[in-house]
Amino acid sequence: MKFIVNALRRVEGDSYVTLNARIYSFLLWGLTNPKVLSPAHTLRQMIRIGVEALPMASLVALSVGFILAMQASTELGKLGANSFIPDLVSLSLLRELGPLLIAIIVVGRSGSAVAAELGTMKVNEEIEALKVMAISPVRFLVIPRYLALMIMLPILTVFGNCVGLAGGWAVCVGTLDMTSSFYITHAVQRPEVWDLYSGLIKSAVFAHLIITIACYQGLGVTGGAEGVGRATTASVVYSILWIIIADAALTGLFFFAL
Repeated sequence: MKFIVNALRRVEGDSYVTLNARIYSFLLWGLTNPKVLSPAHTLRQMIRIGVEALPMASLVALSVGFILAMQASTELGKLGANSFIPDLVSLSLLRELGPLLIAIIVVGRSGSAVAAELGTMKVNEEIEALKVMAISPVRFLVIPRYLALMIMLPILTVFGNCVGLAGGWAVCVGTLDMTSSFYITHAVQRPEVWDLYSGLIKSAVFAHLIITIACYQGLGVTGGAEGVGRATTASVVYSILWIIIADAALTGLFFFAL
């Protein structure tokens, strides 16, 4: 495995595919040598990328829960079908809105920060200094951030789903005279296990796209401070674009194939 890593280091002209190959080669190497993965550095990145994004993600999820319940009550109330609101809120959050909106929040907060941080290091020639010291920038800088987001985004998604369900509960109980037991029973019993798993699969794919695009843009910065700004903007734009494309593809796959 170390031979493969050394071979990838000698590849001229970094590309997005090469970066992904290097990431997975180091991850495979880390299975036999845990020190390669730098657990302490990864934990720090988990706090910066994931834990510190928790308040913003919670606020967005709570707002989405409010909106779903209120909009559903407007139309379902005309049909006398308010009892289906908990079902709609839980399914919408678990399958689609939870993973997608939390990922977009993480792009704006954490993905852009990673691109700007790595881009600034590239402009200040800190990346070159690591190479001079025979330290791989991918292993030292990218791998901890990659592992941190791959772990934290699914966790944020699950937490956001719970907060969103709480927002729907507040609307149903507070304005629609629905009992808490009725809401909780329907919100929990209606979704199937696969609904939760499909959302977690999406969040893992989104996490991969977010962090690899952010690191690729950051490590490829040229042109000083202006280049850092361009890379940060490109990171956010391309991440959101590919997240939406991946979401459509995965939804189609789950709908037609499973």
